[in-house]
This record gives sequence, C-alpha cells and structure tokens, in this order.
Amino acid sequence: MSISDIELMMSANIPRKTEKMAHLLQPILRGLLSWIFILNLSLMAYAGDEKSKTTDASWPSFRGRYASGVADGQNLPDQWNGENGANIKWKTPIPGLAHSSPIVWGKRIFVTTAISSAGDHSFKHGLYGEGTASEDRSVHHWRVYCLDKTSGEIIWDELAAESVPKDKRHIKATYANSTPATNGKIVVAFFGSEGLFAFNADGTLLWKKDLGRLNLGAYDLPDYEWGTASSPIIYRDLVIVQCDTQGEDFLIALDTKTGKTVWKTQRDELPGWGTPTIYPGKRVELITNASNLIQGYDPLTGKELWRLGGSSKITAPTPIFKDELIIVASGRRPVKPIFAIRAGASGDITLTEEQTSNDFIAWSKRGRGPYMPTPIIYGDYLYSLNNNGVLDCYDLQTGEEKYRQRIQHTGSGFSASPVAADGKIYLTGEDGDIFVIRAGPEYELIAKNELGELVMATP
Repeated sequence: MSISDIELMMSANIPRKTEKMAHLLQPILRGLLSWIFILNLSLMAYAGDEKSKTTDASWPSFRGRYASGVADGQNLPDQWNGENGANIKWKTPIPGLAHSSPIVWGKRIFVTTAISSAGDHSFKHGLYGEGTASEDRSVHHWRVYCLDKTSGEIIWDELAAESVPKDKRHIKATYANSTPATNGKIVVAFFGSEGLFAFNADGTLLWKKDLGRLNLGAYDLPDYEWGTASSPIIYRDLVIVQCDTQGEDFLIALDTKTGKTVWKTQRDELPGWGTPTIYPGKRVELITNASNLIQGYDPLTGKELWRLGGSSKITAPTPIFKDELIIVASGRRPVKPIFAIRAGASGDITLTEEQTSNDFIAWSKRGRGPYMPTPIIYGDYLYSLNNNGVLDCYDLQTGEEKYRQRIQHTGSGFSASPVAADGKIYLTGEDGDIFVIRAGPEYELIAKNELGELVMATP
C-alpha cells in the first residue's frame, strides 16, 4: 500500500451496473462510475527491506516500489465499511472501467480509465474457464486522472486517446488494465494497442509512443483477444514495458523525457500479462515472468543475463524479491510453479525433471503457483493466494510449508494481489470482502470487512 494519511486501495473495475470504482483501500468496480475510497489512516511506502527514498511516502507503480506490496509504519485500521462510511475518509466517482491500480506521489493520486461512448460495459467476474471476449466495440475515451490525496478532489483529468478499440477484451477485463507509473516528473499510462502516453505532473501530454498492435489471448487459440495488462515501470531515466503477444514479443525501454527508444530486445514468447520487476542488488536485474522463459536482463541495455524454463503457459504474477531471493510464480495447470531464484545468476538455470533446486534455484514447487494474484513476501514468509481463495504460507528461505488455509469467502474468488502493513496481510475478494489476517507461520483471521462493491484491481 502506500501513502500517508490514507491507505490506498482502488477499485478499478466494473461489475454489475457498469460503474467503476477505485478504492483507496483497494480496487473495485461497479458500473459506469468508478470510485476512489480512502481510509482514515496513515501510510508510507515500503519495498522489501528498503524504505522508499521518494518523498511523502509515494507509491509510484503497480504494487508500490519494487512491486513489494508492503507498507509498514501505517497504523491501518482492522475494520471499515464501504457502505456506511466507517473509516472511509473520502470517496470520489470516476467514469469508465479499469482494472488498473491507483499510484501515489506526494500529495497526488493518479488513476486511469477507459470510458465507452455506448455505455456497453459487458463484464463478468467470478471463477470460470471460458475465454469469451466482450462485444463492446464503441468509441472509447482513455483518460488519466489526478486527485488530491487528502480531499479526493479531482485536480485534472486528461484525454490520452479516443477511438474504437483496436482489440477486443476478455469479459473479465477492461480496456484500462495496466497500472500507470510515475517518478514525480512524469506519469506514464499504458493502454495496450492504443499506445503509451506520458504526462507531466500538471497533466500536459509530453509524448506518446505507438507500440503497434498488441494482440493478446490464449496461446493455443490465436483468434481469442483478451487485452493487455502488463504495467510500465520506471528505472532511472527509462520507461520499461514488457510486450508478449500473439505476434511480436519484446521488451522496450524508452527515454522518460522524449519517449525515444533507448533499447528494444526481441523475445520468443507466448502472450503474457505479468509486469516486470527491478531487483536493485549488487548487480541490478530486470526480471520478467513469461511462459517459455523466466529471464533476467540488464535494465540499462536489455541484454539477457540468465534464463529459466519450466513455467506455465499463461503467466500473470509479477516477480518479487527480498534479500537475495527472487520469487517468480505462475498458476496455469498442470505446472503451476513457484521458483526461489538466487540473485546474480547467469546462463541457463533451468532445472532438470528430477531437480527442485540447483546452484541458482534455492527451492521450487510444482502445482502451487497462483494464477492471477502476485504472491507477497512479508517478514520471513512467502504468502501465495490462489484465485479460489486458498492461501499458502511458506518459509521464504527454505520453501517449507507453514500452512494451507482456504479463506472462508462466499464470493466469486480473488483477482487482486495481497498487500501487507504493520503485521497484517489484506486479501481482497472480487465481491468486495477484504480479509485481514495476522502475518506469521500460523493462520489467524483478524477481521472481515465489506466494501459493498466488486473489486478486481490490486490495492
């Protein structure tokens, strides 16, 4: 989570009535309008073991700094209620649909949305196996919003693009799935085939980049179109985007000031939806999760450092790390792996059929990886939440299972990734139930809170 004065969880999507909601304590949706909720509390960003060096507890990209999902020192509440307003500081409506999460820099919150001119926001949440695409082919407006963190007042909203979408989207997705990123100077919003857009802090468009047609869908059904979801990240003066599609696959780094290409690395991949992560160790590594290969790159050049085979055919979780262990997971059957990779690897580090570890793989598991939610490392433990609500806790260093617990939810499942703060872990269900559990090797439910709206986006 992130920021001071409130906890940010935003609902980025829409369900029953087509109103998109952005929760600051988490994301949710509702129909034509989206909302941002902020809890009455204090937050500061924290990534792994390293506190954010940005000012005023900023939360600059998907899952915060380095995608850790951790924000300690917050004094967050255990209980709140989205319907009666208990522990909710403010609530702001935003039009359109989006699964993107809110980001924060200083006193400002940035969110994205896609607004259909026809109001046809076909959306279906829940656990199901069909890959149906939405029939919403109306003209859309892709917009970026900036809000005051303290009051929820909209400071500015700017149009990024206006057109009929170039691709279809999965009925469980939106046309604004990717979370924006900021370094305090620019705000970068990625809308897939519609392009990449950079605004300054005042909402002026600085540059835009057409990355071509980015057609993503089932790897074995090329006619399926599900839309993009990988989010941009900013490292030094580079905007980095991972694009694994039915066509061209590539990693690209653009100059933050001009949008010009600094490097572009071709890949041989299947469609994927994971966001890359920077590991800021002795040797900085850019880590990507994908179907054919999990890979590490030099973020300044795009040169490959190492590769690891054995992943699932559909990948969505983002790589995470603590100390010198990098966790990468994916949840499509039958493989569903979790890998604990040692930083500093080189070459091909793929395990043999008989191996569960090697010089650069501390430990691994099959059949336990999450499909959509990114795992979270908190303290000495790794927590992995599956779409069906099964939560696994492992010793981070050894991979020893501490517990496996089914979250007693009555809703449709879990798409949002867990977040953590102050000894507690927050698990957000699609139907708006948020479970607060005690961090540690034994499962303990502290509270269950209802937001009263569907929630698809990660807080």
